[in-house]
Amino acid sequence: MAISKYPSKLSLPQVNPGAATVLDYLIGKFPEVSALVWRQRAIDGKLHWHDGRAITSASPYQPQQRVYYYREVEREPVIPFTETILFEDAHILVADKPPFLPVTPGGIYVNECLQNRLRLRTGHEKLQALHRIDRATTGLVMFSVNPKTCHLYHQLFASRQIHKIYQAISTIDVDGNKPLNGQQWQIINRLERAEPRFLMRVGDGAPNSHSRIRCIKRVEDKALFELEPVTGKTHQLRVHMQTLGWPILHDQYYPTLQPKAPDNFTQPLQLLAQQLRFIDPVTQQPREFHCRRSLNLDTGLTPSDAERARPRGD
Repeated sequence: MAISKYPSKLSLPQVNPGAATVLDYLIGKFPEVSALVWRQRAIDGKLHWHDGRAITSASPYQPQQRVYYYREVEREPVIPFTETILFEDAHILVADKPPFLPVTPGGIYVNECLQNRLRLRTGHEKLQALHRIDRATTGLVMFSVNPKTCHLYHQLFASRQIHKIYQAISTIDVDGNKPLNGQQWQIINRLERAEPRFLMRVGDGAPNSHSRIRCIKRVEDKALFELEPVTGKTHQLRVHMQTLGWPILHDQYYPTLQPKAPDNFTQPLQLLAQQLRFIDPVTQQPREFHCRRSLNLDTGLTPSDAERARPRGD
């Protein structure tokens, strides 16, 4: 059994969806976790309010109150690649995330995530992810080190003042339209939840997503693209590349959801979060971070020997 050392948290909605107790709400919100598990967590003291008071099975629903709980899974996968810290100061930390590793706990991942690894490695118990990239995506992720300035960096992402650049490799139909070096596209459309709920699809209505995409290089049936997300919707770049007719190489979700299977560590998604640029809200100085790797049409994105060398048996 893997149990998180750090609590997950949520705020109870202002409008009560019909739950008499906190436990009723949690059971309804997380149907994949059985009611027996939630009740046992309450008995074991694994549910509490913001001030540390225990939440019991009889604790009434309290709108807008924060609830803390400790996630656990029977068997947690181990990701056999290591992260790299590229920059750290008194306010932020920038890391290079390997593929297959989630940024924060979720699903079957409790402790095996970038945030928890970095907390253990640096000793920063309050270290907090400022944004997310998909578990399958490789590259730059920025964290807050100082809780007093965390909100300033969160605001950069919320107000779209972070300039992000990605790279991606796609397979190209040799007989179809040939993307030329330097050719560019603006993808503006509406993304909404599909079925299953973790997928996204293009829908009708007002646009809520925007990406700029440029072909850097084409060699036979593969092409290297530079992608600039203007907005930050879930799976935005993956769906927008599919919209162009060139889904990203080794994508297990798009255009067709592949059957659930163990990760194939030899075929990571060919999507790299390569650059971050912004004006630091604390120092007011320009910041620019680059991933130490870049995508190559000849070799693609493959975890390095150094990443594989990290022992992951603990």
